[in-house]
Amino acid sequence: MREIIGVVLNGVRPLRCLALIALAAALGCRAQTSVQTVPPAAGAQTVQAGVKLTPEMARRVEVAIRNRSQALTPAYAISIGEPAKSELAGYDQIVVTFTADGSPGKTAPFLISTDGKTLAQFNKFDLSQNPREMVPAAGRPARGGAENAPVLVVGYDDLECPFCAKMNALLFPAVLDRYKDQVRVVYRDFPLYDIHPWAMHAAIDANCLGAASTAGYWNFIDYVHAHADEMAGAEKTAAKADATLDKLALDEGARQKVDAAELAACVQKQDDSRVKASVQEAEADPLRVDSTPVLFINGEKVEGLVPIETIYRMIDGALIAAGKTPPPLPSAPPAAAQPAQPAPVAAKPGS
Repeated sequence: MREIIGVVLNGVRPLRCLALIALAAALGCRAQTSVQTVPPAAGAQTVQAGVKLTPEMARRVEVAIRNRSQALTPAYAISIGEPAKSELAGYDQIVVTFTADGSPGKTAPFLISTDGKTLAQFNKFDLSQNPREMVPAAGRPARGGAENAPVLVVGYDDLECPFCAKMNALLFPAVLDRYKDQVRVVYRDFPLYDIHPWAMHAAIDANCLGAASTAGYWNFIDYVHAHADEMAGAEKTAAKADATLDKLALDEGARQKVDAAELAACVQKQDDSRVKASVQEAEADPLRVDSTPVLFINGEKVEGLVPIETIYRMIDGALIAAGKTPPPLPSAPPAAAQPAQPAPVAAKPGS
């Protein structure tokens, strides 16, 4: 999982304010409706779209929100927008802005009943699109079933991330052994290059191989994940890791009998544009990836390293939803993936 939590802001990924994360968790994205009843005042105060709340009613709203959220400290200033028409009969919408320490305000929409007695917050989700289709997978090297396999697993991977290495070993061969061609697995690039010095280089080399050989791509992925600690050698430098990765890629290309000159040119060029585009796409809505490893199982997001039983349960659910019967559970614990051979020889450039 990402060692440093980041957020995209003006093109960079600085440390995220933990207080704002907690606030967003408390006030944002809920699947269920959260409703609070505001105690009636002496004399009913109705709410009308286009008319600013009275100071007394605005304070009721503020106190209700503050008392509800443990993450909302007194350091936060709250401002309440003018009511506007909503889609829900009997309720208008107000936008509440939270500001602290001079930072740009964070906003959250609320509903307030027109009789001034109830404050509510809920989220509306678009169900018109198949979640599987929201996660890009086309054009990537794949393992397992064909493109029309009932379940598509898309993983966002960082080849220098130790948790990604554990996830890779957990997935393979366990998932493919159990589900065979019912599941198709694709990896997309999400190198945390701000904290992992050779992750970008590894992603580029993997893509150079993947453009010529699917088998070569996955052999490279498995080997690097299994031997990440060895990439930088005794020198423990990014330059040493880059050289090791290049040799691994070229040697794997030779084993797969790809065009050596074309692969060498790609490795030497180190064009990071496709990798960065993958990162930007993953960070944006609707995926909102900000850590690794992350899996999408027919569009259902799984963040971090989770037990294989959890992955089985989610794949089984996706199969059942697709009208398929999941295969029986394996009788023995799944074995970890074994890196391709003779890759150990390739891990020692100049030998």
